[in-house]
Amino acid sequence: MSHYINEAGINEGVPSMKTVLVTGGAGYIGSHACKALAAAGYTPVAYDNLVHGHRQAVQWGPLEQGDITDRARLDIVITQWQPVAVMHFAAYAYVGESVSNPGKYYRNNVAGSLTLLEAMRDHGIDKLVFSSTCATYGTPRSLPLAEDHPQFPINPYGASKLMIERMLSDFDAAHALRSASLRYFNAAGADPDGDIGEMHDPETHLIPLVLDAACGQRADVTVFGTDYETRDGTCIRDYIHVSDLADAHVLALQALENGAGTNAYNLGNGRGFSVREVIDCASKVTGRPVPVAFGERRAGDPPVLVGDASRIRRELGWQPRHDAIESIIGSAWRWHQAFGSRAGQDA
Repeated sequence: MSHYINEAGINEGVPSMKTVLVTGGAGYIGSHACKALAAAGYTPVAYDNLVHGHRQAVQWGPLEQGDITDRARLDIVITQWQPVAVMHFAAYAYVGESVSNPGKYYRNNVAGSLTLLEAMRDHGIDKLVFSSTCATYGTPRSLPLAEDHPQFPINPYGASKLMIERMLSDFDAAHALRSASLRYFNAAGADPDGDIGEMHDPETHLIPLVLDAACGQRADVTVFGTDYETRDGTCIRDYIHVSDLADAHVLALQALENGAGTNAYNLGNGRGFSVREVIDCASKVTGRPVPVAFGERRAGDPPVLVGDASRIRRELGWQPRHDAIESIIGSAWRWHQAFGSRAGQDA
């Protein structure tokens, strides 16, 4: 039986339950997925290089430190834990950085994923749930975005994710490695129980930036563009609670276990909130004013990004439990109050 060392330093045997390898399991979405997996009766093994992940976020199973580009390390971990499936979150995900340093994104996201897929093939693991993105669609031609919308990414980050989706299709055809690619819109919020939350360094997501401004940890939050053809002139985005994302990953895994074929699903609420609406809601939730600065539009920012997630609702029975923007921001605020001063730190 495999063993791992718990936080008390005790060598524990793993219960007789199915193991899932979770790459990027110490990160924001990956750690929430680990909690959801444990609640569903799996043992999540977090595989993370801790470049952006946090050791303290790994609470529901063992942590194996390693990089997805390291085939020898992957072989050791897979041999030890014998996972029945993989959830793949490990990726660099800063759009601006991908534009200025595309090689970093193609080497890690694409080449690293290829290394992971080859390891899965060689060890006989035939199920993968992939953390993809709505950035694979590029500039919307129609709204809301459905899964059959053309995929023409406009930055290397989105292109790297689309390349991985193509690899997954090819590995299914050649090796019967079935997958579910989950194309997220804007992940937000924090675990309702307060166990884990968002800790990015640097932070680029709107809601934590707004909360930082509300509590004085930054001077203001910048609104990029106020002249879009939207209801209040600011960009509109589809926000989805991170715990709802995690639930969708478990449903996708269970579908694969029940014989489902390779597929792709959007994950969003199907309705959008403008930047001004997010700021106003955060002010109400926190009871504090949010200092705002105004900037020019950013290149490549479409006015509206809203997803159609009816396919995953219909086929897998997914139902968001925290779809109100007040609920999403409220959970993020509770986390921010309790742990915001530790954001970006590792323990």
